Parts: sequence; structure tokens; C-alpha cells
Amino acid sequence: MKITFAHMGNIYIPLRALLERLGVDYLIPPPITKKTLTIGVQMGPEFACFPLKVNLGNFVEALELGADSIVMAGGIGPCRFGYYAQVQKKILEDYGYKFDMYILNQNPKVIINKIREIAGLRITLWDMIREFSFGWKKLRATEEMEILAHKIRPYELKRRDTTKAYRKALKLIDDAETDKEVKEARDKGRELMNSVPTREPREGALKVVIVGEIYTILEPFVNFDLEIKLGEMGIEVERMVYLSHWLEGLVPIIGGKQKRKVYKAARPYLKYPVGGEGMESIGNTVLYAKRGFDGVIHLLPFTCMPEIVARSILPKVSRDFDIPVMTLILDEQTGEAGLVTRVEAFIDLMARKHDIKITSGAKIPPAIFDPSR
Repeated sequence: MKITFAHMGNIYIPLRALLERLGVDYLIPPPITKKTLTIGVQMGPEFACFPLKVNLGNFVEALELGADSIVMAGGIGPCRFGYYAQVQKKILEDYGYKFDMYILNQNPKVIINKIREIAGLRITLWDMIREFSFGWKKLRATEEMEILAHKIRPYELKRRDTTKAYRKALKLIDDAETDKEVKEARDKGRELMNSVPTREPREGALKVVIVGEIYTILEPFVNFDLEIKLGEMGIEVERMVYLSHWLEGLVPIIGGKQKRKVYKAARPYLKYPVGGEGMESIGNTVLYAKRGFDGVIHLLPFTCMPEIVARSILPKVSRDFDIPVMTLILDEQTGEAGLVTRVEAFIDLMARKHDIKITSGAKIPPAIFDPSR
């Protein structure tokens, strides 16, 4: 067995660590490129969510490199993501690919049994907990480097210095083989990031939060490295979700408190979950507006039902909390130049509103900047 998985941001770092420690032969999927997208678009239904198409292309590239098994997350409705794995399996089989598909849903027992099946039933529950703990430490270390990059990049003296340091830090974490080495790599990564030459942070610098569907937030190819672009424009960036947050949300005893806080903020606008990150997009827009952020960028794949619901509600949130919101709908037709133009226009809008507030205390009407209109 040579197992592979869908590429999404830096997920390969903790997954590589977990699979190696479990003794599972694996193949890291190639980074997503235009070729990946072309393959997925040709194979996937036209009406399917953008991530499904990208995953399809990614799986084809991995299978053609020698993978014979795929691990894919699954779930239940109302979001169509819960059926991705079954649909992808059928499409790939129709194209003649032979492989095993392991679907991990939100049931802990199913996850444990599938992992044991992948590892050949030779692993105990205690071993599994230990190896998951190691992968978790790598995940949190990589996310710490991402957060540091978001804080440092807007003030770097030389463009791309932060990104170079960030990639070196990720390599250190990826190469670490023990708990001690992960800690050392994390410390060294902090040093690398903090050694980037910067100017003093500006008072009143613009702050933007990215909300929306998790895949379009976490995968840089899909969102055209939006976080890097914003940082290099001098914008402080936060995002509503990291993979660790999403995983913690699956375990009520761990992530329940934060999830309840987000849902409470969303409930004046949406009473019940609509699948995916729909509630989270609304609740986090409210919470970040209360923290004084200057704008919200809402990312979603074309036809994503939960985020379409959120998109219809966000104008009301924008008016109530006097915060501009820009919606970016992503699919295979989205062009980088057009996206950058829209983002630049949104930054100009925020800057104008920000300056008016600082200089006079006056307010201008909040804006919903929706390029799809």
C-alpha cells in the first residue's frame, strides 16, 4: 500500500509525520498547479464545488506517481463535502484508476478503525494516541509560523524576506523526527521569523480578517496567495480558521467553548447551522468587527451552499457593525489579475473609511464590495 491524500496548505507536514510514525508507506501529493486544475476540471462535473475539482486533479497526479490508496475526509450534510469522497471515487474509477479509498468521517470510532486498517491492524490505541500527538505538535508549530508571517510581512523592509524565512522554518519543522527536535525547530523557526528586518509597525495599520470556506482559505493556489499579497500591501491579516481549530471543533470537550462563542455571535442573523463554515463566517465577522478590524474578505467556491447563505446575510452584518465586507467567489474561471484589482480597490475603500474615522470621527456608509455583481 502507498497512500496519498489531498493537498491543502501545509497539511502534508503533520500527515507525513503521522504516516511515517505509523509505519505506513505514503506519497505526498504534488503541489497544486494549473495542470492539476486542468485535469480536475476535465474530469469533474461542471456544477461541482471548486475544491472537488482540484482534489480530483491532485489525486490523478498522485495515482500516476505510484499511489494506490487515498485517504479522504467525509461527513454528513447539508454541505456537499460529505459526499466528495464517494463522488471522487466513482469518477476516478470511471476513468480506469484502481485504488482503495479510506473515508474518515467525524465519528471517532470510524477514524480509529480506519487508521488501524491503514496501519495493518498492528497498532494499539496508545500507539495511535502517541503518534497523533506528534503530528499535532508539528501542525501547531507550522501554524505558529504562519501566524508570525502574517504579523511580520506587512512591515518587512525587503519584499519576500518574510516568505523566505517562513519556508525555511517550515522545512525545519518538516525535518524534525522527535518531540525534542520539533520543539527545537519551532524555536529556531521563531528566531528566523523574528530576524527578518522590519520597520516599526504603523499606528492605525489596516487589519483584515479572511473568513469563508476552509479549503479556499487554507490552500494558497486556490486563493492566489491572498495572505501574502495582502501582507506585501502592508495589511495585517488574520484568518478565521486554521486546521487545528477545525479539528478541535470536532471534539466538543476541546473546541466547544470557542465554537459556542462563534455560534452565539452568529445567531442573531442565522439560527441554525447550514453546513460547512456558514455559521463561522457570520459569527467571526461579528467578532472581528468588535475587535476593531477594518475589513472582512469572504472567500467561497462557486456554488458553495453554506457560504452562499452566509453571503446573503453579511450585508446586514456589515451595516450593523460598520465594517466593509468583500466577497470573492473562486472557481476555475477566476483570474489572478482581476482578483488583485478587486483587492486593491477594497483596500482603497478601507483606507478612505479608516482615515475619515481617525481624522474626524465621522462615518461613511459601510460597503459590501462584491465583484460578482
